[in-house]
Amino acid sequence: MLDASKIIIPIDLKPVKATMPTTTPTILDQISAEKTKISERLARLDTDRAAVATRLTDLETAERVLSRVSKTPPDRRTTSAATAAAKATTASRGRGRPPRVAASTSAGRKPSAPSLGERVLALATARTRPELYLACPNDRPNHVGIAVQRHLRAGRIQERDGKLFATSPAT
Repeated sequence: MLDASKIIIPIDLKPVKATMPTTTPTILDQISAEKTKISERLARLDTDRAAVATRLTDLETAERVLSRVSKTPPDRRTTSAATAAAKATTASRGRGRPPRVAASTSAGRKPSAPSLGERVLALATARTRPELYLACPNDRPNHVGIAVQRHLRAGRIQERDGKLFATSPAT
């Protein structure tokens, strides 16, 4: 008869590797998924940009036709054909530095606020130039001076005894 205490059973002490299928994607899969999302978004943005560019050219064409028909003087027209062509070429470029978004607004004011020229015209009520410079603290004095000079040349402001007066819009 066999003695149960003397039976030797070999035991493998190596750990058993249990590999389970992973449901989480690997980093490379995540990167490729993001890459495809971004490329699809870029394609959509390109088509939107092209649609906006064609719409802009249509509007500029209509504006040119209306400006020929209307009775506004030629110095009051907003855009020239050369400027429209330059805008169209910059809008059609694919890569490079993106255009500046806030180029038309100064850093010190909100887009809904009146422009410097409008503010200078409103402030020209028997004030001297230095008083106007002080009345516009967020703007550079040379910019205020340029706006004043532009209004003087256009006849919207008159200078009497060193003080600036806004003329009435009817004249």
